[in-house]
Amino acid sequence: MLDTKILKNEEKAVFALRALYRQYGYSPYKMSKFEPYEYYIQNKDFLVSDRIITFNDTNGKLLALKPDVTLSIIKNGEDAPGCKQKVYYNENVYRVSENTRKFKEIMQAGLECIGDIDLYDIFETLSLAAQSLALISSDFVLQISHLGILSAVLDKICPDQSFRQKVMDCMKSKNPHDLSRICQQYAVEDTQLMLLMGAYGTRSKVLKHLEALTCGQEALQELQALSDLLDQLPWADKIIFDFSAVNNMNYYNGIVFQGFLSGICESVLAGGQYDKLMQKLERRAGAVGFAVYLDLLEQLPAEDAPFDVDVLLLYDADTDKMALAKAVTELTSQGKTVSTQKAIPQKLRYRQLLKLNKEGALC
Repeated sequence: MLDTKILKNEEKAVFALRALYRQYGYSPYKMSKFEPYEYYIQNKDFLVSDRIITFNDTNGKLLALKPDVTLSIIKNGEDAPGCKQKVYYNENVYRVSENTRKFKEIMQAGLECIGDIDLYDIFETLSLAAQSLALISSDFVLQISHLGILSAVLDKICPDQSFRQKVMDCMKSKNPHDLSRICQQYAVEDTQLMLLMGAYGTRSKVLKHLEALTCGQEALQELQALSDLLDQLPWADKIIFDFSAVNNMNYYNGIVFQGFLSGICESVLAGGQYDKLMQKLERRAGAVGFAVYLDLLEQLPAEDAPFDVDVLLLYDADTDKMALAKAVTELTSQGKTVSTQKAIPQKLRYRQLLKLNKEGALC
């Protein structure tokens, strides 16, 4: 039986998340560490960073250490009307760290639901995102936004792409001052955007706040329907609406979300609908999914065990080694951890001190 006490936070999370995703009918997806570089560079705008570690294969073909899992899943899937491909994964990806600007190996776990998706699939994905956070810590929050609403507002007031990107940056940082300045620069009315920027908090409060919107009503109705479903979850009070949760609108549409844990300053979970990416890659299906960034769980405090070992077993040079081996076997068969030593180590914390005498008896 596996002793979970010896596992790190991220290792415990992997086992728990695998079991959770299997329970909901998701199948494991495994990919190679190496993928053709050409595929990634063709879709570099979707990646967190376009800096990719590359090398030449023995046949001269340029390969990349995988910077992403979702693109691989899309590439290797097939469209089947009325069906959904539901997969989960636990993979390491290789990206440039935002903090150090150096390449970093990042452990991820996540899932993708691709195919004929509907409102229930989006709800189930959000539910699994919340359960994923709850398995790691009870002190979490899941923030949800709807790009369909933001897109409808932007389409109405100004379709200019540079304007849209500047607005997205302001929404992410909740910066009303710069948003107002940008709207003045482009000579557009900022009322609807300011309304969206102030849309965060409990779901009922945000839905009431958004009643003043003059566009995006279909997306707003979807948000209301999702909220009704989310109300049935045990963690309903930890799931909020926040329109600062945005993603690249060239690839994402509809619901997007981020998950946070107390004690970690950045999001440990991110996901959303990416039908636009599917269309770009000539797939006819819809898609929704998320990833949990397991490497960030190192920032959570580890459980501090009171002892390093259950039994410190002392013996000397004259001790019968067969008797020593039998004593260790007996103790470990009882589920105890044992350290055999000839002297007491200075910093070793032990629950019980035993000694093996010359006759081979414990005392």
